[in-house]
Amino acid sequence: MSGDKKNIAPAHIEQIDVLKESVLVEEFDYSGAVSKSDPKEIALVRKLDFRIMPTLWAMYFLNYLDRNTIAQARLDNLETDLGLVGNQYNTCISILFVGYLLMQIPSNMIMSTGKVPPSTYMGVCMMVWAIISACTALVHDYKGLVLVRFFLGIAEAPYYPGALFMLSLFYTRKELATRLAILYSGNIIATSVSGLIAVATFNTLSDVHGISGWRWLFIIEGSVTFGVAIISIFLLPNHPLKTTWLTPEERELAHQRIVRDTVGMEEDKGARAGLMQAIRDPRLYLFCLMQNLHLSACGFNNFFPTVIGSLGFNRTITLVLTCPPYLVSGVAGVIVGLTSGKLNERTWHITLSMGIAAVGFIISCITLNTGARYFSCFLFASGAYAVNSVILGWVSATLGQTREKKAISLSIVNVVANASYIYTPYLYPKSDGPRYLTAMSANTAFAVGTIACAWTLRIWLIQTNKKNRGDAVTSVLAYAY
Repeated sequence: MSGDKKNIAPAHIEQIDVLKESVLVEEFDYSGAVSKSDPKEIALVRKLDFRIMPTLWAMYFLNYLDRNTIAQARLDNLETDLGLVGNQYNTCISILFVGYLLMQIPSNMIMSTGKVPPSTYMGVCMMVWAIISACTALVHDYKGLVLVRFFLGIAEAPYYPGALFMLSLFYTRKELATRLAILYSGNIIATSVSGLIAVATFNTLSDVHGISGWRWLFIIEGSVTFGVAIISIFLLPNHPLKTTWLTPEERELAHQRIVRDTVGMEEDKGARAGLMQAIRDPRLYLFCLMQNLHLSACGFNNFFPTVIGSLGFNRTITLVLTCPPYLVSGVAGVIVGLTSGKLNERTWHITLSMGIAAVGFIISCITLNTGARYFSCFLFASGAYAVNSVILGWVSATLGQTREKKAISLSIVNVVANASYIYTPYLYPKSDGPRYLTAMSANTAFAVGTIACAWTLRIWLIQTNKKNRGDAVTSVLAYAY
């Protein structure tokens, strides 16, 4: 465009002028967000945080708790009760993500249109997954478990990409990394306390009314999830201009905050156009590869109790020991997300975090010393989990030219990334215990690959910023890296 406003949506030309003026009179950083000095904006963000974050966090906590209950159930004779042999347990882990991947892109296309209230849509989907998860208690064979896990994946699919999209509707790029880190801690805390919940359930309810402990675990967690789903419908927002618990003034301010923060400021043209915008952007595919490698390195998640069990402790101690590494990783994730957002930096955060994870994987490969192996769990859990919010925040910041493109880009990245959970379960056969050399070696390679992708993207965006210098929009809204 070379300095003019050609091809920019007329509705946004005034916003560009406002941004240019703000550079002259206010502190401005290249995240696209003017430094906050407006008391009304500060109050709005606090109100959004109070309503949105606890609700999404609780939903994500239960999303992961329900999904990973099978890992704890395995330690309470699930395989024996259902007659699972060979790699059948691994297949039951893998099949969930087949259903999960099928639904993600269509789900975010539905949400991005604005025709379906996101609060109702996500709440109803949560009710459905709660019922399906609880129905796992009724399963009596391998075939039944495969079917339940497949449909659980379909029902859970809308939540995470929907939550990412919802956050991107209300928070600027600089604010997003911290909120994503807080959200992702729900996953980590769920994994850390799931062992403690399982211990309490197995020790108090096993064989009560003739029902085994692992079946009670699915029933209890599914029931709690259903109750939270009902509450979430009333607490979650819809699109900024349609959220009833915001005042008219707050709705307009919430909308304008995101308009001025959006790179390129292209006019929304619908879900189909957003899909085409996303798939035509070559940076999308590098993000897909980076996040796929990152989640591949996190494949230990579904086998963490099994990995801890390889240290030689009994069932109760094993489940208790799964907690500390995840609590530490939850704190690390929030710190990394907070500093990434505050410093508006991604590449070095990813490099250092995944480097620590790689060290943990290597230690796990080379020694059978119990203390060293348990310490390695802290390293690879903290390092690997910490970068999730950084990568997804980077996606939103770089591919967010329109609301539809942002929603679909997030869902495509999430689909490709979660495809890793289809094949990574097969890296952990029982025969490889206790060292799981194949899995830990692969995880080291995945960590290094994630770092390589981050630096490739950094160089790419630096070159893009240099090329676009002087452009009417990108001179104000440069890409952060």
